[in-house]
Parts: sequence; C-alpha cells; structure tokens
Amino acid sequence: MKIFSALKEQINYWSNIFSEINNLKELYFLAKDENDTVTLSDIESDILRLDSKIEDSKHELLFSGKYDKNNVILAIHAGAGGVDSQDWTEMLMRMYLRWSERSNFNQEVLDISSGDESGIKSVVIQISGIYAYGYLQSEKGVHRLVRLSPFDSDHARHTSFALVEVLPESEKDFNVEINQNELKIDVFKAGGAGGQSVQKNSTAVRITHLPTGIKVTCQNERSLVQNKEIAMKILYARLEDRAMQIQEKEKKSLKGEHISAEWGNQIRSYVLHPYKMVKDHRTNLEVSDPDNVLDGDILQFMKSYLNYKLGD
Repeated sequence: MKIFSALKEQINYWSNIFSEINNLKELYFLAKDENDTVTLSDIESDILRLDSKIEDSKHELLFSGKYDKNNVILAIHAGAGGVDSQDWTEMLMRMYLRWSERSNFNQEVLDISSGDESGIKSVVIQISGIYAYGYLQSEKGVHRLVRLSPFDSDHARHTSFALVEVLPESEKDFNVEINQNELKIDVFKAGGAGGQSVQKNSTAVRITHLPTGIKVTCQNERSLVQNKEIAMKILYARLEDRAMQIQEKEKKSLKGEHISAEWGNQIRSYVLHPYKMVKDHRTNLEVSDPDNVLDGDILQFMKSYLNYKLGD
C-alpha cells in the first residue's frame, strides 16, 4: 500500500505539471491576441517555475531498474587506516543519515560495532522510502578520505578507506529461497562498552549461510527474536545482491572485461587537506565544499551517477 500510495502521488505530480503546461499554453495565446503584457510576464515567470520543478524531478524518470523502488540496507565497513578509518566510517554513517533526513526517508540503525578507540568498525542501516535504492545505488564501493589526522600526535596527513555496501531490501515474496538446514545459527552475549551496557543474556545472533559462506551478525536489539529477524532480513538482501551480481557478470562478459567497484577501487575521494575537494572518479564530478557534502548534500553525485549509468 505504501508503494501504491507513492506511485499514485508521483502520477498525480506529473499529471498536474502536464495540466499546468496546457493551461499556460492556452493563456499565452489569449494574452498574445490581446497584447496583455502583464499576463505575458506572469506566464514567463510560471514557465521558469515549472522548468525548475521539472529539472529537480526528472532524474526520477531514470529509475527503471527492477529494485530501484525498494528500500535499502546500507552497510559501511572500516578499511585500511586504523582508528582514522573507523572515524571515517562514522562520518559516512552521519552523511547518509543526514541525507536520509533531508530526503524525508525513514531510517533505522540495525546493527553497529563500535571502534576500539573512536568511531565505528561497521554499521548496518535500513533506509525506507520510494526509490531509496534507486538513489543510493550510486554509493556502492570504496570511499577515500584524505585529511590531517586528529588521532596523530604529529597531526600528519592520513588516508583512510571505508567500503559501502548498498543492498536492495527484498520484498516479502523473496526471489531468493533459503533452506533452513543450510543455516548455522550461533547465539552469544552482545558486546558493549562494559558495565550495564553489556547484555547478561545471550541475545546476539550470528547466521552463517553454509553454501555461500555469507555471515550476518546482529546484536543491536535486546531481544533474541528481534536480532534473528533483522539478521535474516540482511541475509536475504545479501543473497539477492549476490544473485544480481552473478547475473550482471554474465551480461557484462558479453561486453568484455569489467572492473567492479569493490574493495581497492575507490569510487569517490574526499580531500580535506591540503585543499578541499570531493571528486567522484566515475563521473568526474568535483565540488569544493566537502563540509556540505559530509553534512548530507550528496544528491548532486547521485544525479550525476544516474546520467553516467544511462550513458553506459
């Protein structure tokens, strides 16, 4: 019903624009015949307003993929760079949560693993809303940060890496079937900072899909049942993403060698020193305000990627 409501709203949005264009067209010819300069000036302002409205929304027309309308499970993992990378992972988490807020999407942190000194080792976030995956598919890959390290006594320049996974959340009629006999489920006590924050009961869950070796851990909730449910949701998404990659690999093999945006192949660099810049290495889009980008202003990169993908 949510998808139906969102699609209905989208149809109404474009139908209203179409009606406005037709009304302005008729009004223009009437005003031109009567040489009504005031009305002609108003029509020009309305055309500029409509043009801006269409420009802001037309990238949504590029969402034609099977999973583009789906919710997203976003996973961020710290890479090379030690505590700096763990801090970088937390910065990326904040960036995506801020973008989600700006876009009026719902968000929920499903699982998070704190860093040894600062930041986080990994986090899994669910972002819900129409075309959440369509937008966030551009973020899949390695993100690189260059800055003066706040954790280095010499305040030297450090390069940090984090890997972003973007998985479309499966619908209830899952395309991937899981045989329960092929699952290894381990239950253990959730870790924490110590004291009262450590669970006394075994509520954390680790599920291993034996045929593929995919492991999913969830310890964020206080209930064993809730953690298992969330872990299964993430496992379904990862298995479906794996099936998509296999299918895509078969298609790409017909076109020749393809370098995937996986670990070690950064898709975007965020430079805070010695100059300020964020550059997407696939589309070559550059902006000079990394602070604003890290505060969630990433729609420009998403739009650029959609056009780039269309060109491919």
